[in-house]
Amino acid sequence: MMKKLIPILLISHALGFFIVFQWSQKDVQNVVKYFPLDESISLEDTSTSLEMLSESDRDEYEIHWTTNSSLKEPVYLRQDISLLYEDGRLKGVLGKWKENGQDLVQEEKVQGEDSGHYQAITYHHGEVHYPDDRIKSIQDMTQSELYVIDSPLTPLESFTEPQNQQQKDWKETLDRATEQQLAYRWNQLITHFSIPIEQYVRIPLTSLPQYKTKPLPGLDVEQTQQVIGQLWEGLYKDYILDFTASSDPTNESSYVPLILADKDGKHLLVLYENAQGKKEKLLQYYPDASN
Repeated sequence: MMKKLIPILLISHALGFFIVFQWSQKDVQNVVKYFPLDESISLEDTSTSLEMLSESDRDEYEIHWTTNSSLKEPVYLRQDISLLYEDGRLKGVLGKWKENGQDLVQEEKVQGEDSGHYQAITYHHGEVHYPDDRIKSIQDMTQSELYVIDSPLTPLESFTEPQNQQQKDWKETLDRATEQQLAYRWNQLITHFSIPIEQYVRIPLTSLPQYKTKPLPGLDVEQTQQVIGQLWEGLYKDYILDFTASSDPTNESSYVPLILADKDGKHLLVLYENAQGKKEKLLQYYPDASN
């Protein structure tokens, strides 16, 4: 029964889709800049949250998407960037920055319909400026996910972790539908760029927070954090701003970017489709282990 739902889910989410953008300033901060990490200051109480608020009408519901990060004292610049995906497809982008900033809170209500798997990932960042033009970075990543079940046979419900067999079955169905869709999209990109995939470890962008404490292949944890900071610098410039700068993006089917980490510990690739539907590849070399 559940297996038959997968094509239906893919078809239903291919219709009537739009991307939500919210920025706290009139002019978007056009750069996220990585500097050596500051070991004396760290972000506190960072979080990303997804919560279903209510059924707005018979066919739609609202999801409350929030991010939060705080510091004990203000620093030169604070930035938080959050991406929301529904069944693997880009659903929204939140961005906020503040000079001489300390705490950042973002929230947005997102309309949804039909059953879906929502995933949000947030990059929390700050610049700390010291005398003699010394600049350091602080950073963190948080994530959240939510499953919404909208079936004519049962009341509307949502969960993060399944609590009964019915929710377990729905989670399996929605996960499989998303995985099939992403595998299809990613394989198109891998084929387009003729990438020898056996040389890489696959990391969906939504899984990147696990590398806060886990090293990438060939690197230690400290080097991994530098790579992650530089990765978000590139993602913001080449991937995120591309969507926010386009007043009428022609691509309504941008999916979770695929990060490919070189097993030899030399570089990583990022594969994705931009706002115009063009296939893109970013190349990032790892820092010299001796530095």
